[in-house]
Amino acid sequence: MAALKKIEPALLPRSLAAAALACACMIVHADNTAERAGRNGVLTVGMHHVVPPYVAGAKFRTPENIDSALAEAVSGSMKLKLNTVPVPAKEAAKALASRKADIALAAIPDADPLRKSVVIVPTGYSSGPMAIMRSDTDIKTWEQLKGRKVCVSGDGRYAGTIAEKYGATEVIFRAPADALLALRIGGCDAAVHDSAVLAQLIKLPEWKKFSARLPIGPVSPLVFTVPAKDTQTARLLNRVADEWFATGYLTQLTEKMARNIAFEVYLDQNVPDCH
Repeated sequence: MAALKKIEPALLPRSLAAAALACACMIVHADNTAERAGRNGVLTVGMHHVVPPYVAGAKFRTPENIDSALAEAVSGSMKLKLNTVPVPAKEAAKALASRKADIALAAIPDADPLRKSVVIVPTGYSSGPMAIMRSDTDIKTWEQLKGRKVCVSGDGRYAGTIAEKYGATEVIFRAPADALLALRIGGCDAAVHDSAVLAQLIKLPEWKKFSARLPIGPVSPLVFTVPAKDTQTARLLNRVADEWFATGYLTQLTEKMARNIAFEVYLDQNVPDCH
């Protein structure tokens, strides 16, 4: 089997945080977002996908993205009730200006124009699309996914993108565990998910037979977006993210998510792996 490209680290140092804040030019926002949220007792966070409330009796599923966990951590540090709303990354500036959201989490490339219209606070988390397959796969490049079945999670950022870019036939599932289970039992040729979590998953012994992977696709940092000129709220979020980096919170979170997803797959797999 051909040598596979080494996975690049997914969790990045936050040394760029100061530079990100500097672009706000030290102008104090007339209506501090954090103060307004404090008066209301609620922090409204926009994100790519809002996880539906758990329904008693249903199978619990770990979501594809860490956005909800980070939003909960921020609201907890501010001692505020959390409200989440769906906000696509490209609509973050509009959502902040209209106050649909107090802050928003968005995975945006370094060159994205959005960075010019909002204040950016890096969370320290970065990821891209990652494909895993059976270890004996004949798929060696992303282009070879054309016409092949690829399992993806509907709550993630990559649903639709693999079909559009590579001509794959996407099979969309509710959550990562369902898509990865389909991969194990032969329902798909590959599964594509968030690289930071998937890289942790394939370290587990039970995933050795499914640890073949393609080079990680374009990586985007996950950032907090704050209304333009609101440096006070940005500084507050920067302190929170600094603490996450100092304590290794993001690494701990991705490791826990990977273990949970693996356990969900284990509980549901009632037929042998496809050989």
